[in-house]
Amino acid sequence: MQTINNFINGTYVPPLGGQYLDNYAPATGALCGRIARSGAEDVERAVQAAVAAFPAWSAISLDQRHDILRAVADGIMQNLDRLAEAESADSGKTITTARTIDIPRAALNFKFFATALLHFASESHHRPDALSYTLRQPLGVVGCISPWNLPLYLFTWKIAPALAAGNCVVGKPSEITPLTAALLGEICNTAGLPPGVLNIVQGLGPEVGAAIVQHPKIKAISFTGSTRAGAEIARVAAPMFKKLSLELGGKNPNIIFADCDYEQMLETTVRSSFNNQGQICLCGSRIYVEKSLYEKFKKDFVERVRLLRVGDPASPESQLGAVVSKTHFEKVLSYIDLAQEEGGMVLCGGRALQFPGTQAGGWYIEPTVIEGLLTTCRSNQEEIFGPVATIQPFEDEADAMAQANDSPYGLNATIWTSHLQRAHRMAAALQCGIVWINTWMLRDLRTPFGGVKNSGMGREGGWEALRFFSETKNVTIGLG
Repeated sequence: MQTINNFINGTYVPPLGGQYLDNYAPATGALCGRIARSGAEDVERAVQAAVAAFPAWSAISLDQRHDILRAVADGIMQNLDRLAEAESADSGKTITTARTIDIPRAALNFKFFATALLHFASESHHRPDALSYTLRQPLGVVGCISPWNLPLYLFTWKIAPALAAGNCVVGKPSEITPLTAALLGEICNTAGLPPGVLNIVQGLGPEVGAAIVQHPKIKAISFTGSTRAGAEIARVAAPMFKKLSLELGGKNPNIIFADCDYEQMLETTVRSSFNNQGQICLCGSRIYVEKSLYEKFKKDFVERVRLLRVGDPASPESQLGAVVSKTHFEKVLSYIDLAQEEGGMVLCGGRALQFPGTQAGGWYIEPTVIEGLLTTCRSNQEEIFGPVATIQPFEDEADAMAQANDSPYGLNATIWTSHLQRAHRMAAALQCGIVWINTWMLRDLRTPFGGVKNSGMGREGGWEALRFFSETKNVTIGLG
């Protein structure tokens, strides 16, 4: 039984109200610890620490800041196994996924932005009578709120650029997956990050998250999570003129033409539909297949999905683990029932799985493939965020485009085709922020990341992140 406290001003401290939340292990369903149930008074404590630390942190040399952030990256990799085991136990994802994807990417986030801060340039504009140049200065204290699906990966995706730009951070990880964020504080101390520069407050969104959003000294909010929560954050923060970056839901189309590289497409589509139990905002949950290829694809795809091994996340043999919580488990199963009520046919999966021994109480769901649903069905319009994919045929490029764009979301899309002109036409016309052609989840951290419509506002990654976490000031000198 672990007790997870807040990390404020370089030390671990209990919540001022003395209350705690229960923490459950997805693989077993068993109570495994307790988490600080913080409130506005704990956020205030963290903000005061961040305000006090800001003058010195924003004023240190870029080389010093780089060295500290690189040391954090090194510390994450030095603790790879410990962090991977914690991430797997906390979230239900497989130990292999945590060790090979989540934790290395968290280290890379710090490494990337540590280097980027040394190359972050501003513009200058010269004319005969004047010189204008741009300063990009840190905002002060910023709030970073991250979700449960990629806990340390997405927490560091926000914190690293915020710190690189010279800000101090008040961060809130998900209360469902608090463990690796708590361990990050220890790594930051070892790396030499000054006290108060990063503060981590544990607790519930309506309590801690709301207090971060409402605090007048927090100048920007970077949030990843549900569209519903993002709308509430915007409602509160916009009248306060805070900078907002909102990375919200996705219901992403995967468009497959008959001229694709079939084997590469099939292998990648299985992965892009069910990676991390389908609990990634970038998963391709709506699969559209050209009519002439549809029956072959359906047969082969279902066969491959049936071979996926669901089991104990700690076992290297498991390809899929448990979904993150009992509440989410029940939500995903309810959508499978809804899809059948809407006329869908379950081709494989569709049921909860139960294992003997310590896994008997865990939250496991078979990877599920459903066909026969209209594009307008709730199951095709609403984000399920689990191991569920729907498949539908399309007639031609225009039909594929119409179905793909018929969604309130617009995060990403995947296109599989050998036709160069078609690929470019569709990439331009798709209503989303990211398009992958003949690949999936290939991330260059220099590129902008984000969506349109109900998938959010603003962009993360590369210079976009550093610009978001800084204030632009123009200076003009008259040359006489």
